[in-house]
Amino acid sequence: MRVHIASDVHGATKAISAAAQGSDVFVCLGDLILFLDYDDPGHGIYADLFGEDYARTYIELRTANKFDEAREFSANAWQGIGVSSQDQRWGVLQQKVREQYEIMFEAMPAPAILTYGNVDVPALWPEFIKTEHRVLDGEVIEMDGKRWGFLGGGLVSPMRTPYELTPEEYATKLQAMGQVDVLFTHIPPRHELLNYDTVARRFEVGSSALTEYIVEYQPKYHFFGHVHQPLRSRVRMGKTECINVGHFHGRQTPFVIDL
Repeated sequence: MRVHIASDVHGATKAISAAAQGSDVFVCLGDLILFLDYDDPGHGIYADLFGEDYARTYIELRTANKFDEAREFSANAWQGIGVSSQDQRWGVLQQKVREQYEIMFEAMPAPAILTYGNVDVPALWPEFIKTEHRVLDGEVIEMDGKRWGFLGGGLVSPMRTPYELTPEEYATKLQAMGQVDVLFTHIPPRHELLNYDTVARRFEVGSSALTEYIVEYQPKYHFFGHVHQPLRSRVRMGKTECINVGHFHGRQTPFVIDL
């Protein structure tokens, strides 16, 4: 069974439309929205709202882990366009997210299995998914006689992205799935080689619950994304091959494997 896997699509609509070609199963592990384009600051929701110079400075502050300064800088930008409250801010962002989802889901291959990334907004997906899209979050399906488990979202972080869970919430959803043969998540297990982003120069948040799950159940594969430029893209933990499927927005091609 030839499986194509994409994660961290971040607005790459043209590339995602061709990502399933030649596959038996196509899987997308989320992060469809592009808030900030670290490679080209002229693109993304924040560049649309505030301009490229704003986006470039905001990226520099976040890359330097100056999150408090970044939030203050952002608050001033919002006030500059007459938006003062969090509710007003979210109303503006939600409209921009809807505009991106409309284009993204039109381009998304079908059939497909999808789960959410940490920058996704699950409540909006039902407005845009196609009939042939199967969205799984904390669920297990049988595929070719094997149990495939899917868990979306990220963990609470300084980035304050839309779909973040507490470690306890995440661990509860993970354990409720029971043992699987193949595990698909958006975020990686907690492991220094898998969590460190060599370009952002910081450790992204990995899940200790995932690490414990892998040690306990030893699925054959664990596929994930989230860390765009990892120090290592593959690490073996016992019998489990942990694989970062790559930053689709940057690679423009899916990860391909025969399961």
